[in-house]
Amino acid sequence: MTDPRSTARVVGVDIARFVALAGMMATHILPAFEGDTQDLTFAQSVAGGRASALFAVLAGVSLALTTGRTTPVRGRAFVAAAAGVAVRAGLIAAIGLALGGFDSGIAVILTYYGVLFLLAIPFLGLPARWLLVLAALWLVVSPVLAHLVRAKLPGRGFDSPSFESLADLGRLFSDLTFTGYYPSVPWLTYLLVGLAIGRTELTTWRAPVVLASVGGGLVVLAVLVSDGLLRRPGVKDELAVSFGSRESLDAGLARGVFGSTPTDSWWWLAVRAPHSATSFDLAQTIGSALLVIAVCLVIGRLVPSLTSVVFGAGAMTLTLYTAHVLLRVQLWDGDTPVTYFGHVGAALAIGVVFALTHTRGPVEALVGGVSRLARRLVARG
Repeated sequence: MTDPRSTARVVGVDIARFVALAGMMATHILPAFEGDTQDLTFAQSVAGGRASALFAVLAGVSLALTTGRTTPVRGRAFVAAAAGVAVRAGLIAAIGLALGGFDSGIAVILTYYGVLFLLAIPFLGLPARWLLVLAALWLVVSPVLAHLVRAKLPGRGFDSPSFESLADLGRLFSDLTFTGYYPSVPWLTYLLVGLAIGRTELTTWRAPVVLASVGGGLVVLAVLVSDGLLRRPGVKDELAVSFGSRESLDAGLARGVFGSTPTDSWWWLAVRAPHSATSFDLAQTIGSALLVIAVCLVIGRLVPSLTSVVFGAGAMTLTLYTAHVLLRVQLWDGDTPVTYFGHVGAALAIGVVFALTHTRGPVEALVGGVSRLARRLVARG
């Protein structure tokens, strides 16, 4: 018989995955500003920067759940797990490059996702406490490193990397690591946090309480410190040079800076704008991710049977994300609430069908099957 605690844990993570998918759909489809004003829409103010961060944290959780759960892999098991993750990373990156070739208007995250999986491999054998220590260090160090390195690199070369981007490997590597929409070097912080979460026992009531407490604290701390630094005399005037005016700066900081901040002032490291990949942005979005995961774990434990079906879409987000990007090209390419709820409703309906038939998403089946094969082959030596 299946342990109900284990089932609740999986359901809670799947619910969180669906929330991340729905949030990313909102940022892709719904307008960012209210009419002709510079006021953010509700959807953008809630999901902007947070949905993709939740996606990345959950990627780390998934890695932990497939590589030993609460027990880190060691020895031959580590080598086998690393092989499986490397194959998974390559397949996901390839899917991302393929989707990047379509004119969807979406900055496809999957190629960056693949790079993040590769960067996570050395940490698969670590317990939760060390993962948390490394995540805290990387949260502080990586934005400074990125600020220094980006000053020597060209600007972003590709809105969404595709197979054509392979013709300029240097620019592609620069985008995927430091200058793209989802720069993998600072974003490794999300993976480390997710790995740590997945290495803890999530089937107790203590887990969501701890996650919610830490998450809420991170959000409050990041907002208070960042806003306090930006209120210092002359700071915003110095930052406004890159945007041309204070009004443009305020609008840019509200919506986000699409992957990385300018490098003309060290004060840029004090902002918490969406997609800025500063320490304050990372801390705030990690905090919001922890809060969402905490709530979803509670829901998953309370009604696991019902939510496992209703949110079956969360078990096949790779398939549904791929379909979402293709639909933006072929069919529902508007920016209205009707279009958004059409995408979300279709995802929910498909998830229910697959959950009731106990069928994996086709992309998950392909990626999972090939990566498991690689893992078994290495394990057999």
